[in-house]
Amino acid sequence: MKKTLFLNPPSYEGFDGGAGSRYQAKREVRSFWYPTWLAQVAALVPDSKLVDAPARGLLLDDILPTAGDYELAILYVSAPTFLSDIAVAEALKKANPKLMVGLVGAHVATLPESSLAASQMVDFIARHEFDYTIVEIAEGKPFEEIDGITWRKDGQIVNNKDRAQIHDMDALPMVAPVYKRDLVVEDYFIGYLKYPYMSFYTGRGCRAQCSFCLWPQTIGGHTYRTRSPAKVIEEVAKMKEMFPQVQEFFFDDDTFTDNHERAEEIARGLGKLGITWSCNARPNVPYDTLKVLKENGLRLLLVGYESGVQEILNNIRKGTKIEIIRRFTADCHKLGIAIHGTFIVGLPGETHETIRQTIAFAKEINPHTIQVSLAAPYPGTALYKEAIEKGWLNEGELVQNNGLQIAALNYPHLSSEEIFDSLAEFYKAFYFRPRKIAEITLEMLSSWEMMCRRLREGVEFFTFLRTRNNAKAA
Repeated sequence: MKKTLFLNPPSYEGFDGGAGSRYQAKREVRSFWYPTWLAQVAALVPDSKLVDAPARGLLLDDILPTAGDYELAILYVSAPTFLSDIAVAEALKKANPKLMVGLVGAHVATLPESSLAASQMVDFIARHEFDYTIVEIAEGKPFEEIDGITWRKDGQIVNNKDRAQIHDMDALPMVAPVYKRDLVVEDYFIGYLKYPYMSFYTGRGCRAQCSFCLWPQTIGGHTYRTRSPAKVIEEVAKMKEMFPQVQEFFFDDDTFTDNHERAEEIARGLGKLGITWSCNARPNVPYDTLKVLKENGLRLLLVGYESGVQEILNNIRKGTKIEIIRRFTADCHKLGIAIHGTFIVGLPGETHETIRQTIAFAKEINPHTIQVSLAAPYPGTALYKEAIEKGWLNEGELVQNNGLQIAALNYPHLSSEEIFDSLAEFYKAFYFRPRKIAEITLEMLSSWEMMCRRLREGVEFFTFLRTRNNAKAA
């Protein structure tokens, strides 16, 4: 077995695009997700090492001295950081010419040939779901016999056949031992989760067909493949034992609540453990299921609202109805379930009026906190294809040179500059109103720790707005 390094490469300060998140840019408030994809495969490869450079604050110079310790390096790359990720791969190879270097992630899964062609120092691309692909490479299996890779044979780029998706999710080992061995729990924090928190996947894939969403269209697929409730409860119990400092567990599945019976069964098991937990959810979970989840430790749902305009939801194939969204949100408020709501400006069909309507909708349903993103047409998504076909896509990168998002779409009736400006307008309209200011003030007064946390986040948020304005002026 090759001695293997799994690396989330150094990047923009505060950039988290190589982790298990769907937001490949710097956030308004500094935050980090766990590198769940790399941790899972690291759990399959004995004596491997996982290095999460962004979360640890490591630079390339911090990593290069260890290159000679490994025979195989797997780098998780993203579309916005691709060029810098390639530079890291090349630097590792120069430091250790015998090192085999492979790339994984949604971007290279979508564009394997051009990604491999970007550097002669990259030996292969592991496409799509890459867990067992990397295991076979680490075992020394000949490239010709490994499904799911793109590599060079006699100087020519070759695409081996796709690897079959994993359906026996219980066969994958726990990630908890990798977290314990290689990560520092206190490095990971998210503004709307208790600190410190811990996240992992209980399943992969999403049945929804949202045109903008990267992971189901590139790696996870549209079939929700899950671990058994017993396995999930067993791993959480293990994490609780190994990491007593963790205050909240987050299930990073695209839509943990899609299977109501399974979610309820897991919740009842978690209730017996006495833990606080949160998860992603679509805004259509019925009241009875929400009630069971809340009664068994659910604190918060991360909900993708995207827009408050039905036409836009239809355009992106969201599969939700405004009236159901309103009822779901009201049910959460009634039960005392907090919501972190995510919205996107600049989706197909967006106008000045629809932006206004979505802002009004967000204020009406009033999630506890929000995240507003600019529509990002990542390669491999239906949104990217549509943008190319209709001439909406601006040339250039998806992020600025400081890691903040760029408005990449430009419509005849709504310019990219107007979309860019609307993000700050959205945040100000939502947060700078008496009701929300009062809510946040009461939350801050609830504890000294919350007071310090919200003040820090406030400073970071205003810095974020100022940095955006300065970048625009430049």
